[in-house]
Amino acid sequence: MRTDRFGQAAIAGLGMTELGKVYGPSPRRLAAQAVRAAVADAGLTLDDVDGLLVSHGMSGSPGIELAETLGLRDLRLLTHMNAFGATAGAMVSYAAMSVISGAADTVACVFADAPLKPRQPAGSAYDSAAREYYGFTGMTAALGFRSVNAFYALAAQRHMARYGTTGEQLGAIAVATRRWAGMNPLAQMREPITVDDHQNSRWVVEPLRLLDCCLVSNGAVAVVVTSADRARDLARPPVHIWGWGQGHPGHRLERGSEFGLVTGAATSGPVAMKMAGVTADDIDVCELYDCYTYTVLVSLEDYGFCAKGEGGPFAASGALAPGGSLPTNTGGGQLSAYYMWGMTPLSEAVVQARGHAAERQVTKNDVILVSGNGGILDHHSTLILSPQPRGHRP
Repeated sequence: MRTDRFGQAAIAGLGMTELGKVYGPSPRRLAAQAVRAAVADAGLTLDDVDGLLVSHGMSGSPGIELAETLGLRDLRLLTHMNAFGATAGAMVSYAAMSVISGAADTVACVFADAPLKPRQPAGSAYDSAAREYYGFTGMTAALGFRSVNAFYALAAQRHMARYGTTGEQLGAIAVATRRWAGMNPLAQMREPITVDDHQNSRWVVEPLRLLDCCLVSNGAVAVVVTSADRARDLARPPVHIWGWGQGHPGHRLERGSEFGLVTGAATSGPVAMKMAGVTADDIDVCELYDCYTYTVLVSLEDYGFCAKGEGGPFAASGALAPGGSLPTNTGGGQLSAYYMWGMTPLSEAVVQARGHAAERQVTKNDVILVSGNGGILDHHSTLILSPQPRGHRP
């Protein structure tokens, strides 16, 4: 594939269902609704779609059977993908490569999930306490590591021990994200919070408090990827895909590993930026995967927005908040808006690139970085998006 063709794909459509406490529809039904909305948003019909990429979810993933539900015919690309929270970025990159190579012309990418149940606490949606454990995993479970929260708490604690990162610095990320959410009508949590509120919220797993942890949401989000030339003539402003990359460290819980200190962003970020022809200094907006405040902090370091170990002071400086030097998670992210895995940062990036974010619209949006994080820092994806065609210099 010629490198001069990397910028010849664009996101042309965005579709979102109702998000949050949405009870009743199955993930497949939600996914179908989102795909139809994304296709209509682009000014296309389902007959134009010849590729479908479906992201795995936690509660009955839609699967490739979604194609039948939508009535799609003669597809040239169809697959079910799973890199957990990194899947959205990976789907868009594969869709772009398919469009660039001619393997498909119009590819829909969708994530749907419905883990929330009526009259059940949100925390039970991902509860693993009742699972059976075998071998070495049984030993970690006996020590209390029975949830994603526990493993991310271990990662955050290691960063704190190594670099002196504080809970108040994590709180600054939660506060900045909530300020952005206050301007997003789709956000589940819009009430302002302070660092004191963060510090007074209950422990989930020390050092992570309630306000360090993301929401749980039901719903679906889809995007449509096609050629940049075609996207220019469609209903919405094209969001050009300048670059992409993946990183899969594979070093969890190994002696001497960098678990908690370095993530896959350190691999995927340079690859995506090199492909896009930009550096961290060129990035105007960040939409980072924020399943926890800690993941924002460590991702900022690994992408090169600050030195390793300086993520805490950088966040505490106000750089991420409205009016800051690096607007980050401008829709409220997964901490305050909605939790749609990697589709949360991707959907907000599309809105910002189009200039459709209303009150929260950033003034400079030439280059937008989107991250996805999957597993326990096991997988990472990065996208570089822009409202400008590739070749435009920020």
